[in-house]
Amino acid sequence: MITDDRALVQAAADGDRAALDTLLRRHYDRIFAVCRRITGNDADAADAAQDALISIVRSIGRFDGRSSFSTWAYRIATNASLDELRRRRRRPALVDDRSEGHSGRPHDHEAAIVDPDAGPRVEAVVDRMALDAALAQVPEAFRVPLVLRDVGDLDYAEIAESLDLPLGTVKSRIARGRAVLAELLTAGNQTGESERPTPAP
Repeated sequence: MITDDRALVQAAADGDRAALDTLLRRHYDRIFAVCRRITGNDADAADAAQDALISIVRSIGRFDGRSSFSTWAYRIATNASLDELRRRRRRPALVDDRSEGHSGRPHDHEAAIVDPDAGPRVEAVVDRMALDAALAQVPEAFRVPLVLRDVGDLDYAEIAESLDLPLGTVKSRIARGRAVLAELLTAGNQTGESERPTPAP
């Protein structure tokens, strides 16, 4: 059974559908994670990831092996995500009130559900939402290389190649992106703490 990425790429380029399927399944989660962090939500990330997979399938025969398959795939995912962001800017915003009542609060039956394990899960979701919300405010020029480094786990040279940027620029943008993200998360935590009710004496 073929397990090496390069061998899988070669087999896929030669028409081996099983090899192509293995390759896409192996990298899909990370491709989606990159798209999710760049676009800022699951729906746009799913669209971007699907576009990325289609591009990978169509272009697999042109992969020249000068970089790792993951670097090449994340470059395609990044471009698909940026394309999705451009499309989103042209779409009118829609208000989705399906999950709320007329008062703007969740339906009563949802609040009545009791889950003893909900606490840790809710905290994890809140943390992820806070990170996503802060990351969405990081300027795109900083956010994209930051996502490729911290989510895609690419090294600086691979990111420079993926984005066609000088290595020094990549390092600078990632450093600035992390600084901006840290400031946003700190500000968000301070805001959250100030909104909590003060305990009665």
